[in-house]
Amino acid sequence: MILFLSCITIRLNFCISSIPFSLKALPLEGHFSFDELDLKNAAKDFGNRYQSHPMTVLHPKSVSDIAVTIKHIWNLGPSSHLTVAARGHGHSLQGQAQAEEGVVINMESLNVEEIKVYGGEFPYVDVSGGELWIKILHETLKYGLAPRSWTDYLHLTVGGTLSNAGVSGQAFRHGPQISNVQKMEIVTGWYFGENEKNYFFFVNKHVQDMNKG
Repeated sequence: MILFLSCITIRLNFCISSIPFSLKALPLEGHFSFDELDLKNAAKDFGNRYQSHPMTVLHPKSVSDIAVTIKHIWNLGPSSHLTVAARGHGHSLQGQAQAEEGVVINMESLNVEEIKVYGGEFPYVDVSGGELWIKILHETLKYGLAPRSWTDYLHLTVGGTLSNAGVSGQAFRHGPQISNVQKMEIVTGWYFGENEKNYFFFVNKHVQDMNKG
């Protein structure tokens, strides 16, 4: 029995140690960082209450990089114990953007097109989830426009505030930020096929729940 347990331990350690190599082998435009300073920064946030050290930090250059990574982790199965967390400007309060021994995705590394402002009768702006609200404000002001609802502190990322609905002083009039989103791109890492419609309704219900909260 002792020998059997020892074999399980050795095999498990081997599988875990091979994960970094499998991540490095992924065909990405960006890269994984195993630098100690990078990992240390990803283990902290504005709340300064929790420090969960990740295995690696993904610096994606495209949405495809994120999709490929998530699909790979999904295929590894639950035995890998890998978790994934998206990190913007690091202003979460309770470790939401941390992943203990997992993968932290640095959303600010996304190499996306510049902020696009569309005018007309119903103006809107097309931005990345890693974009700062302060930059969006400066860009939209060039067109005489501004976001209908924003947080009181603007050096936050779009994805970060939308994940918490985005409640601010303007919410009583225009609703939270999530209520003013016309379209959202969600990265899953796999194709849903016939279940795509069900997944859409699942996400839509989550957004509605945030609006109620």
